[in-house]
Amino acid sequence: MAQAAATIRAALDPGLDFTAAQSLHRQLKRFRAASPPAGEPLRIALLSSFTMAQFAALFELYLFGAGIDASIYMPDYGTLRQEVLDPGSRIYAEQPTTVIVATGWRDLTQVPTAGQSAAQVQQMIAAEVAEWATLWKTLHDRLGCQVVQNNFDAPPWRTLGNHEAREGGGLAGHIARVNLALQDAAPPYVTVHDLDHLSASHGRWTWGDERYFHLAKIPCAPECQVDYAHSMASLIAAQRGRSKKCLVLDLDNTLWGGVIGDDGLGGIRLGQGDAEGEAFLAVQRYAKGLRARGVVLAVCSKNDHAIAREVFDRHPDMILRYEDISCFVANWNDKASNLRLIARALNIGLDALVFVDDNPAERLLVRQFVPEVAVPELPADPADYVRALDRHRYFQTVGLTAEDYRRADFYRANVARAQAETSAAGLDQFLQSLRMTARVGPINELSLDRSTQLINKSNQFNLTTRRYSSAEVLALTQDPSWITLTVSLTDRFGDNGLISVLLARLQGEVLEIDTWLMSCRVLKRGVEHLALHLLCERATARGCERIRGTYVPTAKNALVAAHYPSLGFRAVGEAAGAGRTCWELALEGRVALQFRIEVRHDE
Repeated sequence: MAQAAATIRAALDPGLDFTAAQSLHRQLKRFRAASPPAGEPLRIALLSSFTMAQFAALFELYLFGAGIDASIYMPDYGTLRQEVLDPGSRIYAEQPTTVIVATGWRDLTQVPTAGQSAAQVQQMIAAEVAEWATLWKTLHDRLGCQVVQNNFDAPPWRTLGNHEAREGGGLAGHIARVNLALQDAAPPYVTVHDLDHLSASHGRWTWGDERYFHLAKIPCAPECQVDYAHSMASLIAAQRGRSKKCLVLDLDNTLWGGVIGDDGLGGIRLGQGDAEGEAFLAVQRYAKGLRARGVVLAVCSKNDHAIAREVFDRHPDMILRYEDISCFVANWNDKASNLRLIARALNIGLDALVFVDDNPAERLLVRQFVPEVAVPELPADPADYVRALDRHRYFQTVGLTAEDYRRADFYRANVARAQAETSAAGLDQFLQSLRMTARVGPINELSLDRSTQLINKSNQFNLTTRRYSSAEVLALTQDPSWITLTVSLTDRFGDNGLISVLLARLQGEVLEIDTWLMSCRVLKRGVEHLALHLLCERATARGCERIRGTYVPTAKNALVAAHYPSLGFRAVGEAAGAGRTCWELALEGRVALQFRIEVRHDE
């Protein structure tokens, strides 16, 4: 059965044609009939004014490809608003944790006509957004769910011609302004899915082929539904922490044309004035943009290290520089082994890597020996490399935080820390030399997005691996029976950002730890001792006598199997579930643990 699942996932691609994608979904149904999901599936409601059965099947398929088993509820056709507003509708019995509002331009209720004033049109935009905001709030208040809503795709025709975007009565311009206002109005529990970009990328006449709407009321042409489903599934996967973290790049004929070891610095093809050289510049510009928003860059190349580095340091047309690369591996070992080395050096899983290489033999080797690594197919023409990579949406995000923009720097600084640790006489001297300062406080509006991101992405230092949406975390911060705690850390090498989150619930005289996670970048620096100290302070202030925590083993969190006993907790028996253990710490008479961290409070 595991092989059958792997086969389906290996065949999935956002570029599949509609017939092939449907065939794969039929295989998935047969597989699921023989092997139902082991755990509880993600409960999703799909609301739309369109006929969405085909989309739902493809959406389920791509969620499965991302490792997510889903139960999808769809109400009757054309009942989007009724389903939300009626408190007795079935959606509230289904209790979905995610509600998708799959709108299109035909769902607009405020449509201007030619000649209306700018003030009138602005009032219509405000009324339109307010109506959707009411639906969001109703869903969130009744379900505590995360909402994902499409923005509006513009139709392909333009009755005002070139003035369609400029005039207030132009539908395309109106939709563009509504989309901006919709994005600005979205609270933390709402994610806006960019349907308009999706429509434009396929070509608006192709996407909005009127025959299919008139015949079957489907949201777009069948061939476009495949990519639509993949795009929506990538957002849900990102919310569940399934996005990739690191782009690993080959060098020769991937970042430049030619072989640096043979052609020399002046012989490789890179730069303006040459079509191939400009195509490689576009690849580098795309990678640089990913790095700027938090994707970690690494190099994995069969090359002499000094020769390969020389291109980054000396070639005048290089957009990527050596300091942009968090882990640079250039040697003559096989690339599967080097990818394992990169994952270890960055302290991330192999399944967080995307490997880009022009050589089909190297791609095949990596797929065979490190199947966890994502390896996109590359076309022959480097001008198509960016499209081939981007369409997979490996690095999809539902929000960007301050930490995201600095993440690549965090990983580079970690290399410097590792070198300092090697040269120090002992651990205590090393920790003292770091001059660490922690900023601590509850989860608030400034830290909500980053906290949710960590909750959904952290696997190794994560005691229970429970996942929560922004909506769910927001609800916990407003519940007086819950304690939330975040820790951000700086040291002499730089800012590590927000690196630890704790969620705990008051249960009489016991404080029950629900979630305790930490970024692996800061292991063995005493942050866990500090976090426990802070938790004990809060538990004591609330009148608790004990702190209780559960360890739930997973395939990735063996690192913290001994976490609680190492902090002085005592075992109190097995918790419900195979391998789970329960631990308690008495607050009275406990021995305080040492940590070399200055603390600043953000209450």
